[in-house]
Amino acid sequence: MRLSDKMKTINTVFAVHNHQPIGNFEKVFEEAYQHSYKPFLDVLSGHPAIKITQHWTGTLLEWLVAKHPELVEKMREMVKRGQLELLTGSYYEAILAIIPESDRIGQINKLSDYIHKIFDYEPRGMWLAERVWEQQLVASLAKAGVEFVTVDDTHFRHVGLHDEELLGYYITEEQGQTLRVLPIDKMLRYTVPFRPLEETLHYLQNVSFENGMRVVINADDGEKFGVWPKTYDTVYTNGWLESFCKMVEENAWIRMLHLSDVVDTFPPQGRIYLPTASYPEMLKWALNPTAFLQLENFERELKERHHDEEHMMFVRGGYWRNFLAKYPESNHMHKKMLRIAKRAERLSGKQLLPQDVLDNIWAGQCNDPYWHGVFGGLYLPNLRFPVYRSLLQAESKLDAIEKLPPIRVEESDFDCDGMNEILLESDIMNLYFKPEVGGSLVEFDYKPAAFNLLDILSRREEGYHRRLMAQGGKLEDAANIHDSVLVKELGLENHLHFDWYRHASLIDHFFGPDTTLEQYAQCKYLELGDFVNQPYTHKVSVGKDGVKITMRRDGALWFGEKPHRITVQKVVTVKKGDSGFTVDYTISNREQNAVDIWFGAEFCVGMMAGDAHDRYYEIEKRPLEDKRLRSTGVEENVKRFGLVDEWLGIETTFVLKQPAALWRHPIETVSLSEAGFERIYQCSVVTPTWKTTLLKEVKYQVVQKVRLLSPA
Repeated sequence: MRLSDKMKTINTVFAVHNHQPIGNFEKVFEEAYQHSYKPFLDVLSGHPAIKITQHWTGTLLEWLVAKHPELVEKMREMVKRGQLELLTGSYYEAILAIIPESDRIGQINKLSDYIHKIFDYEPRGMWLAERVWEQQLVASLAKAGVEFVTVDDTHFRHVGLHDEELLGYYITEEQGQTLRVLPIDKMLRYTVPFRPLEETLHYLQNVSFENGMRVVINADDGEKFGVWPKTYDTVYTNGWLESFCKMVEENAWIRMLHLSDVVDTFPPQGRIYLPTASYPEMLKWALNPTAFLQLENFERELKERHHDEEHMMFVRGGYWRNFLAKYPESNHMHKKMLRIAKRAERLSGKQLLPQDVLDNIWAGQCNDPYWHGVFGGLYLPNLRFPVYRSLLQAESKLDAIEKLPPIRVEESDFDCDGMNEILLESDIMNLYFKPEVGGSLVEFDYKPAAFNLLDILSRREEGYHRRLMAQGGKLEDAANIHDSVLVKELGLENHLHFDWYRHASLIDHFFGPDTTLEQYAQCKYLELGDFVNQPYTHKVSVGKDGVKITMRRDGALWFGEKPHRITVQKVVTVKKGDSGFTVDYTISNREQNAVDIWFGAEFCVGMMAGDAHDRYYEIEKRPLEDKRLRSTGVEENVKRFGLVDEWLGIETTFVLKQPAALWRHPIETVSLSEAGFERIYQCSVVTPTWKTTLLKEVKYQVVQKVRLLSPA
């Protein structure tokens, strides 16, 4: 497969980014190693003239050093002979734009230092996580010693550049600090390794030029060389990568360079200021479902009219930060991270903080669980869990350093929604309440286990759900990972249920007389009360022995258009040394006539896995036909129940003063990943319910506590 032109040449860079999020399963690391990382370098090391650029995140490098030092040694040899160039970046693969500048610089320096320690190599360039670009990053990267960074050519097209203007690189600046920015070629990103190699060869020939000054950069995830569906067969079994290397060796007009060669050899094509952006798919995923579909339809229309090449530069999706608006759970996690990071920054001005505190905070900035698309891990509890765990470990260490009072209460706008939250914190637990949204409890941290029991995700519609509902089963394969999807189990469309409120604890329900557990579990029931997500007034009382938080709403039950006025008051009591709380409900009738009520108090507990044998319900020692946390059922006349997670080593128990009919059901989301549509357990919902005729008032009490399980 030889194609040559003595008059024309092209300079090209082959760069890959390898990453595994913190907390990913060991088997996933090993599978990626066996199917991508190792065979990729095995092939390249056999072609020493082929230059390659790689970026490895810090946690993945740590894993390689511990588990596969033989690959690290191979990389060391390739670096020494000048074949392999290494890039720095955020050690824990954070979206740099949304973390404090001190953490940006600290994370980059940590990875650069680690690379130098292992390979005796000073990285000059950087991989930008998810290519999320904001111009203010320039100064931070320059301060961290970064000379250049790669971003998508989409960023450049949005300022009006065309194909022929993207065959080089540009220089940008912020406050006089400069940085070189190199565009990643979208054509190569989509065809390599998915399309026949001849297409890549012909494309390189088309962009080659007589003066030898053109550069085209191929840079993307390393996992697409073996881990993504069907790519192992393409890349290794069928020999795509081996053939690529031979193609380059047989065609001298293709010059393989490192990114550092590019900036050292060629001058910048000019100065540029890039707009806030990421890769096109990411910007689409950040949109709400309606806008997502509108953009897809508009892009399809442009393509059908053959205007996509001419006008696509003017078509943009959303903005990465709007994931924090689209998903309140992501925003909550982000604001938790900022709260702890800023606390550490304040303390660092007074004393030198231990490095492990900073490492915990930086690990909590790992980007994967903060967003969702084909790849983002917000829907995956096993990726959210280590982020919260890292942040809570840092928080506990800061507690020990500061020596704070046993219980602290703060009223502030924690999540930046314009309304104050109540933050109750102690050395044992944190309770975060939202009085303006149903008086709900949205975070419950048990610090001895570094675990947030309310790290859960509600069910919401995604733009891709309509395709699942329309087609079901196996969807058509497509030319790239963003369009080619499968389903992991049949009938997933039957599990698509969307919540009209955010699931949490202390959510106050009043059911219609014919409500069933199935309707409630699917969020398709009749809610008579106006309490679930409406404002409560609140008062905080701090005493010697603890704290009382009183929340109250004068609301109503709605029977058609006719309201029946009632008041719900709940008093949350936390005593010093407690690992839980007591909530005392008083429901008062503000009308002369009595009314029949069916009241339920919703509590959520996220315990990581719904099917595992070591995570289960215990309900007054009753034999349960199905005690898995994913189970659904009703138990009458219950006063005590619990949820056990032997893997985490904790149990959360509930004690009711008045016997109740206990409803239990899981929250399961249906989301899309590179492997297809899948159903994911998010949490267990337990709702003690009481029926009564309300004359004047009625009282209920629920006590929730968490404890560590005794060693077996």
